[in-house]
Amino acid sequence: MQRTLFRALENHFQNYNLFLLSLSSTSKTPISFTRRNHTHDTGVEFSGVRETIRWETNPDGFTLVQMIRNCINHRYVSHGKQLHCYALQSGFASNVYVNTALVSFYAKVVSLDDAHKLFDEMSQPNVVSWNSIISGYVHSGNLYKALSLFLELNQSDLLPDAYSFTSALAACGQLSLLLLGMSIHSRIILYGLESSVVVANCLIDMYGKCSSDDGAIHVFNELKYKDVISWNTVIAACARNRRLELASDYFYQMPYPDTVTYNEMINGISQFGDIDEAIKILKSMPNPNSSSWNAIISGYVVKNRAWEALNFFTQMKARSVVMDEFTYSSILSGIACISALRWGTLLHCCVIKQGLVTSMMIGSALVDMYSKCGQVKDAEMLFQFMPRKNIVTWNALISGLANNGESHKVVQYFEELKDAKGLKPDDITFVNVLAACSQCQMPLERAYEYLISMNDDYGIKPKPNHLASIIRLMGHHGQLCKAESMIYELGFGSCPSVWRALLGACGACGDLDVAKVAAAKLRRLEDNEVGYVILSNINKDRGNWVDATAVWDLMRDEGVVKEAGFSRI
Repeated sequence: MQRTLFRALENHFQNYNLFLLSLSSTSKTPISFTRRNHTHDTGVEFSGVRETIRWETNPDGFTLVQMIRNCINHRYVSHGKQLHCYALQSGFASNVYVNTALVSFYAKVVSLDDAHKLFDEMSQPNVVSWNSIISGYVHSGNLYKALSLFLELNQSDLLPDAYSFTSALAACGQLSLLLLGMSIHSRIILYGLESSVVVANCLIDMYGKCSSDDGAIHVFNELKYKDVISWNTVIAACARNRRLELASDYFYQMPYPDTVTYNEMINGISQFGDIDEAIKILKSMPNPNSSSWNAIISGYVVKNRAWEALNFFTQMKARSVVMDEFTYSSILSGIACISALRWGTLLHCCVIKQGLVTSMMIGSALVDMYSKCGQVKDAEMLFQFMPRKNIVTWNALISGLANNGESHKVVQYFEELKDAKGLKPDDITFVNVLAACSQCQMPLERAYEYLISMNDDYGIKPKPNHLASIIRLMGHHGQLCKAESMIYELGFGSCPSVWRALLGACGACGDLDVAKVAAAKLRRLEDNEVGYVILSNINKDRGNWVDATAVWDLMRDEGVVKEAGFSRI
């Protein structure tokens, strides 16, 4: 296997022998390898870069590891692969330290698939080798795979170290897997690593992201030595879980708050508290940065105060605060909510002028903004010209097309997404696809295929909004009795929004029998008049005034009162 890999690498690099000559010299003195005006492998030219590496004629394993690390730090893809060739040719193929460095190189710079292949070929990987591949999957966002590998390590003859646990805890936090995180915590205590400040900080972060602020506080209080990261992490855990008073207490207890500390407080208060208080903290900061201002803008947008967000954005611009992709994506989200197209196009110009047009985050926000402003063609054109797209980008376009009635294009782009390398639809994608099926009244069989594929092919369990779209489509096809059965089969019998969707579908097709069942179910689940009012309106629309009156009599007998509406002339 190694010989095959060696041949593939050697064929790939025609200048391999020249590179080996640069590694060695006929003299026995050290030589230097200098790179000037190097063009980065990603195509970005770095003028004036000078990197000097020195080694002996026949570099040993330690020197080779250092050289590979240098390729990782500077993302020298081709040179890293050539060092792999040199390692294979020079007998370092069985050196666990060299192989571990190569696993790290491929994971961080080239491809996780290649890193995993190399890892699998190692006869006796050490714990550092395991850590390299696990952390690679964490950083790439493949969190379940990272946790699967961590569990394999846990079952091997090797003992996980602090770094192993920090990677696993990071994955648990991002996935909100509290029970698994607690299980890992028990292992940490078993191995006597709970006193490590690095591990403790990761535990605090994990508990905070899993909405267990009490767990985060407990770990923090038990920690004897607390560094700046410990304080910042517990403040963030309290703030993101709406315990603003406790976050404030820690903030004022902290010996030396830094910019991150202030930003965590501003972000928490902006999201869940009084934005004016957050602005006061911003003004009191010794060195506010872009993130400080971004938190305020994001807070305004979350609270549906987009015009105030724009006003704050103009203040940021007037003070020459550096604007990054987070600034623009946040303010564009606000603009999308109020359909302020002129502001959106103005900001698009600013993005181009600032050289951020290739940002995937900003591109996704622009696609969303143009879609919500009704400019679907502009959104589609922008999407087509984006060099890189993630699932957020695809969802922004698919959602925009669905909301603007372009149902057939929704299905078209969904089929393209299924073939996109490295991407797969998520639950938001399927919400829009199923909504499009309902809007254009597709055959039920097609919608069923999507619903089944969602679970079988992508592991996404149906949610109420998925089922609601299917129910509306079934209403168009007059299959509401079957829809009622499906609600129970999929376990949504106690979900009001699903019954509301069924009642609405009954109104569209005039099925009074199922409507009565849905209205009664809604009455029990929500304890308000909504179901009965809809049922009464269905009867009136069908000309059944006697039944409509009977519904109102039933409401009166049960003590249900419809809230009065108001109109103004």
